[in-house]
Amino acid sequence: MNLGVVSVRYARALLKCGSQAHLEERVYEDMLCLAQSYLQVPELRFTIDNPMLSSQKKESLLLTASGVEPSDITRNFIRLVLKEGRENALQLMANSYITLYRKQKNIIQGKLITAAAIGAESGNKIKAMVEQRTQGAVEFQTEVNPELIGGFVLEYDTYRLDASVKNKLRTILSQLKK
Repeated sequence: MNLGVVSVRYARALLKCGSQAHLEERVYEDMLCLAQSYLQVPELRFTIDNPMLSSQKKESLLLTASGVEPSDITRNFIRLVLKEGRENALQLMANSYITLYRKQKNIIQGKLITAAAIGAESGNKIKAMVEQRTQGAVEFQTEVNPELIGGFVLEYDTYRLDASVKNKLRTILSQLKK
């Protein structure tokens, strides 16, 4: 069976279980941490896929990768995945859960890139503007890129607003070349 299909089925079941227990946000945080662990430690995937490693050690490793104190639902989910021998799809399951949760809660990811660090108040104003425009919650990430010279680049959903000095200079240069 296709790993994508399997991961989405497991993720849906986990979301349903979390929703029934009113712990879907806690499980979401666990899955965010697990997905981040897979990205930050590439060896985790190879270790979990190793058939020579016992299920108990895999479980311990995965629980540690899921955060400081993962929920009971996350613990049981990891045990189930290991029992069924589906640990090779756990990274996809975590990412599928994150996607399904964001879709259910109408959460959009946004990114603000500025030439210099901005204050919390300015960041909150931009976040509020995006939330008002999208009619949903926004998980906002800020980044500093001095190459912009000044201004900012705002990205969310499929929208991108480039109000950077670098972009304006590039536009002027292309107009002068014509």
